[in-house]
Amino acid sequence: MAKTSMIRLRMSAHDAHYGGNLVDGARMLQLFGDVATELLIMQDGDEGLFCAYDNVEFLAPVFAGDYIEAVGEITHVGNTSRKMKFEARKVIRPRTDISESAADVLDEPIVVCRASGTCVVPAQAQRKK
Repeated sequence: MAKTSMIRLRMSAHDAHYGGNLVDGARMLQLFGDVATELLIMQDGDEGLFCAYDNVEFLAPVFAGDYIEAVGEITHVGNTSRKMKFEARKVIRPRTDISESAADVLDEPIVVCRASGTCVVPAQAQRKK
């Protein structure tokens, strides 16, 4: 059974980096790093180290006020390496055209980013076999 992890987080005004309250794409990678850390703890009992992304696709804009669900899965386990894939989805968006506090749960989440990468847990740090 594949190990999976999911976190959901609201993007704040602090996350907005560009005009129009646009959130920097690097914020999605930060979320993927948190998901990867949880996956490694579940797999090995250790946080491990993120070595590299081999693919990153930014597919849709993210704005302050959006709720993002970041999910990840371990796709391959080597001796010390763990290959993973990630997806970030917008699940709620603000409706400031209606009022300052209005928001909609999206019928279909919008995939905003996909990535895959490799993490390493040194053999001596692996507590689960």
